[in-house]
Amino acid sequence: MNHANHVRLAPTELTPAILEGATIYGADDHKVGKLDHIHGAGTGGRAVIDVGGFLGIGAKPVAVPLVDLQFMRDEDGDVHAVTTWTKDQLKDMPEHKD
Repeated sequence: MNHANHVRLAPTELTPAILEGATIYGADDHKVGKLDHIHGAGTGGRAVIDVGGFLGIGAKPVAVPLVDLQFMRDEDGDVHAVTTWTKDQLKDMPEHKD
């Protein structure tokens, strides 16, 4: 997916209502997971991403700094994010427990 023409979200749009459920694309531009929920806000916030599994079953939740994700909208208005991590790197992170 070419993200060059996608519109970056404004800081005021970085809310759980807008971000939760967003698809996350990794360093290799492959889908690596879905954003499940957010802890905190701003530069100290953390995104909990469900990685792996099939249709959400068996997915492993991992927490990453919110600032390490670039959130944007595609041509259809769907929100997604890009990260520098690969799916394997995210799977190797410790499991997040609420």
